[in-house]
Amino acid sequence: MVSRTTPPELPRVDVPTPNWPVVDRVRRRAATARSVLGRAATIAGAAAGAVGMLTDIVFWPALIGDVVLTLGGLAMLRALTPGGHQKAVASVMYLLPGAGLAVLLGIEQLTAGPHWVDALALTAWTAGTWMIRPAAAARDMLVPPPPPAPRRQEDSDVVVTGTVTTEDPVAAWWARHAAGVAPGTALENIRQSGEMLIADICSTVPGQPVPDISIRRLSALMDIPEELISIGPVPGRGAGVQRITVRRPGAADPAEAWKQIADVAMPGARLVAVRVGRPAALGMEETR
Repeated sequence: MVSRTTPPELPRVDVPTPNWPVVDRVRRRAATARSVLGRAATIAGAAAGAVGMLTDIVFWPALIGDVVLTLGGLAMLRALTPGGHQKAVASVMYLLPGAGLAVLLGIEQLTAGPHWVDALALTAWTAGTWMIRPAAAARDMLVPPPPPAPRRQEDSDVVVTGTVTTEDPVAAWWARHAAGVAPGTALENIRQSGEMLIADICSTVPGQPVPDISIRRLSALMDIPEELISIGPVPGRGAGVQRITVRRPGAADPAEAWKQIADVAMPGARLVAVRVGRPAALGMEETR
């Protein structure tokens, strides 16, 4: 009897990848080129399917081109990634558009002339490939997408007062404690306006919206009443950015408070100044 011994498992060593802006820029351009090529292939496949309903002259050129592009792209994708269950799933996803177009072209050859089944199948294939993009999703599953390009301040519609760095204590606190309430997010454009703290909640995952944040849970985490916290969209920005406003507890807006009083007790009165301080210490009062 021959005994087999299991070799010891080697320890895993994680080597951090340096942040090279040039490499990131090249990866972003390559991703853009792949996206454009995928869109062009979808349009070409839809055109071939439409012409194939009228004549069979495009059948073999379209089928050969479909097979070459699909298998060539799949071979490149698999060659650059390690094996495993995720690789198998991604491979099937990558094959779906090309295999679907091949089946569609074959069905058109079996039906004589234009048929409503062919038109319906072509519409479903085109819409599904254009919107779902299985090949792009398969690539993102195996190869992480490149980081987004850094946003320039002049491209933003928000005027930031003061310099905000990655060492901002509010952003650092959010990164340490808000993972359970708002996973996959970070704070940017942090500033203070009067008694309010305003910041932008940005999704750290490209292409993903900011998750639904429970103000009740955030209130418990920050130990601030719920009515002093508000979260809403940022004008001109997508769902990947949300704006959070936090008012300091006990710091009600004097003008708003006066309006509520004057509407009932002193209609027509107008607030012209606000004094902060105790009546006995008039020398230390602040007028604003």
